[in-house]
Amino acid sequence: MSLIEIIGFVPAIVFPAATIIQLVHLLKSKSAGGVSPGAWGSFAIGNVCLFTYTEKYDELQSIIGLLFSSLLQLYIVYLIYKYRRQESLATA
Repeated sequence: MSLIEIIGFVPAIVFPAATIIQLVHLLKSKSAGGVSPGAWGSFAIGNVCLFTYTEKYDELQSIIGLLFSSLLQLYIVYLIYKYRRQESLATA
């Protein structure tokens, strides 16, 4: 494995890990306060576009770092809207 391939694993670890941190916080707090669906949705779109642009469709680093992160980010967006809806129903 070359140095470049090893370096490619850094974002493959960091991007999903950072996303999982936010996801765990949302799931524990069951509140979307202060979490931007626009930002997380943009991250997801950006990751899919970057995956497409790099044309590294069969490389584990790209699949994990970009596509897997994108799926997690879309789940975050879903949770944000779910928790905001629950919060608005509870105050109504």
